[in-house]
Amino acid sequence: MSTEQPIRIDASSSDSFNPLLPKPLILSSRKADWGSFYFAYHRQSPYSIPETYPAQHTINICTNPFSAKVKLNGHWQQRWCEVGDCGIFPSQQVAPATIFEQELGIIHLYLEPASLSQVAFESVDAERIEIVQQLIVHDPLILQLGLSLKQELEVGAVDSRLYASTVATMLAVHLLKRYSAHQPVFSERTGGLSNYNLRVAIAYINDNLEQNISLIEIATIVHMSPHYFATLFKQSTGVAPHQYLTQCRIERAKHYLTKNLSITQVSQLVGYQSQSHFAKVFRKHVGITPKLYQQR
Repeated sequence: MSTEQPIRIDASSSDSFNPLLPKPLILSSRKADWGSFYFAYHRQSPYSIPETYPAQHTINICTNPFSAKVKLNGHWQQRWCEVGDCGIFPSQQVAPATIFEQELGIIHLYLEPASLSQVAFESVDAERIEIVQQLIVHDPLILQLGLSLKQELEVGAVDSRLYASTVATMLAVHLLKRYSAHQPVFSERTGGLSNYNLRVAIAYINDNLEQNISLIEIATIVHMSPHYFATLFKQSTGVAPHQYLTQCRIERAKHYLTKNLSITQVSQLVGYQSQSHFAKVFRKHVGITPKLYQQR
């Protein structure tokens, strides 16, 4: 019997993956500053990994079909993964050794345990949160969330913290509802935010358009969990918080563009570190480029 200790994986450490992956990561949220939520994507030729011990709740998403052998109870077992299949590995639990027999692409999502408690603090006892390990489960919602984050990073969206934290909240709620040992009951709230809380949230967003704000930050100032805040905010405004932030940024940008500021200056003043990303978002919402808008 092997006496090797499982390798600890901590997504908050930049070199945590180096001993495991033959090829480097293709995409990572490292520079995007998503707080306690991490993303990684890589493609590999056949390789193997020993038992691992994740510091965060870890979700692996297959982006192409492949076969693998997994060591369970001391015996190797054959497994097949299709596009959209996911592995869910709770924090502080050992994940099995695996031999990947074909070329593969995998998205990894990592949630800090505190994130689940924070998302669910209004309805779930933090001491009873227990995610059940899943070696292979087909979950279209997790696939959709993973691909949307991958796309966000591919366009160089280093100003996507609010969007990422919204997805992280959705993912945390989904894990608690579907993969928790103790099924939580999330009460359904209707009617939206109170007028006061809505004013406070909107004022905070407008006062921080140039910042890379998160959902948790906004929810904290109105003393709500991110999940309930996002739900009630959308009921009040008709759009999700990250969509509302984008709308406010575009309106502020239109104002600045009439003041003959450079497009680079405008993009930075409304929170876009990448001018090309700003131009792409502006054109999507306004129908023309910032330059053409300024000329008109």
